[in-house]
Amino acid sequence: MQKLTILVSMMCLLIIGCKTEKAMNDNPLLNEYTTPFQIAPFNEIKPSHFLPAFNAAIAEQQNNISVIVANKDAASFENTIEALEYSGPLLDKVSSVFYNLTGANTNDSLKAIAKEVAPMLSKLSDDIYLNEALFAKIKSVYEQKGELNLSGEKAMLLEKTYQAFTRGGANLPAESKDEFRNINEQLSLLTLQFGDNVLNETNDYIMVVDKKEDLDGLTKGQIDAAAKAAKDHDQEGKWVFTTHRPSITPFLQYSTNRALREKLFKAYINRGDNNNEYDNKENIKKIASLRVQRAKLLGYENHASFILEKNMAKTPETVNDKLSFLMEKSLKVAKQEVADMQNIIDSEGGNFTLEPWDWWYYSEKVKKAKYDLDESEIRPYFELSNVVDGILYTATNLYGLKFEERTDLPTPHPDAISFEVKEADDTHVGILFMDFHPRESKRGGAWMSSYRKQEVKDGKHIAPIITMVCNFTSPTEDTPALLSFDETSTLFHEFGHALHGLLSKCEYNSLSGTAVPRDFVELPSQIMEHWAAQPELLKVYGKHYKTDEVISDELIAKIQKSSKFNQGFITTEYLAAAIMDMDYHTLTEALTMNPNDFEKESVAKMGLIPEIVTRYRSTYFNHVFSGGYSAGYYAYIWSAILDSDAFQAFRENGIFDQETAKKFRENILERGGTEDPMILYKKFRGAEPDEKALLNDRGLI
Repeated sequence: MQKLTILVSMMCLLIIGCKTEKAMNDNPLLNEYTTPFQIAPFNEIKPSHFLPAFNAAIAEQQNNISVIVANKDAASFENTIEALEYSGPLLDKVSSVFYNLTGANTNDSLKAIAKEVAPMLSKLSDDIYLNEALFAKIKSVYEQKGELNLSGEKAMLLEKTYQAFTRGGANLPAESKDEFRNINEQLSLLTLQFGDNVLNETNDYIMVVDKKEDLDGLTKGQIDAAAKAAKDHDQEGKWVFTTHRPSITPFLQYSTNRALREKLFKAYINRGDNNNEYDNKENIKKIASLRVQRAKLLGYENHASFILEKNMAKTPETVNDKLSFLMEKSLKVAKQEVADMQNIIDSEGGNFTLEPWDWWYYSEKVKKAKYDLDESEIRPYFELSNVVDGILYTATNLYGLKFEERTDLPTPHPDAISFEVKEADDTHVGILFMDFHPRESKRGGAWMSSYRKQEVKDGKHIAPIITMVCNFTSPTEDTPALLSFDETSTLFHEFGHALHGLLSKCEYNSLSGTAVPRDFVELPSQIMEHWAAQPELLKVYGKHYKTDEVISDELIAKIQKSSKFNQGFITTEYLAAAIMDMDYHTLTEALTMNPNDFEKESVAKMGLIPEIVTRYRSTYFNHVFSGGYSAGYYAYIWSAILDSDAFQAFRENGIFDQETAKKFRENILERGGTEDPMILYKKFRGAEPDEKALLNDRGLI
C-alpha cells in the first residue's frame, strides 16, 4: 500500500473543507472545489499552482498554531488538542493532491517542486513539534487525562498527539533541537532523491530484442505487449522489455533464452547500483546514519526501537525472533524447491546449476509437472474488467455495498476510472478511483491512498475519496488486459486497503481509515486476497475473455492445489528483505561500509541460499529508504499471521457469512486507529491470532 513519507504523513492529516480568505480565482487549490463530491478538479490544476498553494497552506497552519498558543484560557482538550487536529485544512487539501500525483503521474516540474517543498514541510513540522509553548499546553492537557472523562476516541487522540510531540523532539534540550531539525531536513531530501533515482533508472532501461527466435517461449500476448513497448520507445519492428514488473516477470517465466533472462534479471536487481547519476549507495549510507543519529537524540538505542515502539510488535527483538523462526521454516521448503527445479534441468540435459534468473522459468515447469497448471492457461480467465467485477461482487455480498461507475467525475489521470460507493440503502459512502497500468510517470508497485479521508467535522460526516494505483499488464491492440493470478491477488489486496479507507467511521481524520500501526494496516488488505481463489467466487469472475466461458471446476481445482506452490521462495525472498531492513535499522552507529558489503553480510548471516536474491536489494528498496516502512517491512508477514487466522472465521462460517462480515467491518474496517489493534482484533476473533494458520496456508508445515 503506498504511503506518503513519514514526514508528510505526520504533517498531512488530509482534511477537507478549506475556505481561505486568500483564495485566488486562478488557483483551484486555493478555492473551494465546486465539482461533484468536491473532488479535486484535476484538469484545472497545473504544476505552477502548487508552490503558491503550499506557501498559503503553511502560512495558514502557522497562524492557527499561533492562535492556539496565544489563547489565554486554560489549556483544554477542545482549545488545544482538537484545535491542533483542525489547524491545517489547506495543507491537508494541497498535499493530498500533490503527493498522490507525484506517485501516480509525476513529471519534471512536480519533481522539482517536491524538492523545494520537502525542506519547507520539514521546517513546519519541526516548528510545530519543537514549539515549547504549544507543547506546554498539550502536556498540561495530557497530565489531566485521568480527570477529563474523555471518550475512547478522544482519549486516543490525546495519547497520540502527546506521543507525536515527544517523538517529534519536544522534550529535547535546546542545544539538540537545531541538530534534530537539520537531520529531518536532510532526510526529507535524501528519501525523496532515493525514490526519484529508482523511478528514473527503471524508466531508462530497455532490453531491445531484434531477432524473432529470441522470443521463443513467450505467448502472443507477451510478444504483442513487447512490440507495443518497442513502438513507444521508437524501436518499431523490434521488441522491447523493461524492468517494470508486468514486462520482466512473464519474460523470466517463459523465455527459453537463458542469456536474455540473465541480462534482464541483472538489470532489475542492479537498479540504483550502477555508479551513475542514479546510484543510491551514498544515499543509503546517509539515510541509515541520520536515522541512527536522530534515534539517539531522542533516547532510543536505534531507529528500529524508535519505530516499533508504536507498532504491535513493540521491540526489534520481537520482530527478529519472529522473522528468524519463519525464515527457518521457509528455507527448508525453498531448498526442496531448488532440488525439484535442478532435477528438471538435469533431466533436460542442462549442464548448469540453477541461478536466480532461472527460478521463474523452471518453477513454471515444476508447476506444470506437479499440478498440470500453466499460467498462460489461466490468464484468459482473468480479464481485468471481470476481476474488477469480482472484487465489487465480494464487497457487495460481504457488506451490502453498491458501486456505480461514474464517467462524469474528474479523475487523477485519463486512464483512471471512478466509482461512487453507496450503502445498500443508497447512502453515499465515498468515491473510489482505480488506475491500473504502468506509465513512465508512475512509480512501480501497487498502493492505495486518499485524496480525502473520512472524518466528522462540525457534526457533519465527511466522505472519503480513495484511490487504488497498480501496474498491471496493459492491453494490446487485439487483447484486453489479462492478469496473472498474482496480479489478480494484488487487485484484491489493494481493494482491501480501499475498503479500510471507505468504510471508516471515526470522528478524527488523523485516526481514521488506514491510520493504524504498520503491522496492522495490512490485515484488511491481505485478508481480501483469500477470497480471490475461493471456488464460489471464481465462478463469478473467472470468465474466458473470448468465449465468456466460466472457469472449469478442473482448472479451479488446479489453482487450489497449487496454492502452496513456490511458497518457500515467495516467503524466503520476502523475509530476506524484512531481515535486511531490520539489520539496517538496528545499527547503533553510523553506516560507514558500502551498502553492498553490508547487504552481503546480512544475507550471509540469515543463511539465504544463492539461488534466491532478496526481494528488494538495498539500492531500490523504496519501502524503507523512500516510503514509510523503515524498520517496518516485517509488517506484511506480521499481518499475514493476522489475516490467515482471521479468514478462518469465514472458512468456519461461510465466505459470505453476513454476521462474520459485520463483525469484521465494525471491529476492524470502521475503527481506524481509535483503539489498540490487538483489542480490536480480539473483539472480532475472540482470541489472539494463531500463527499455525499462516504456516498451513503457505505449506510451511
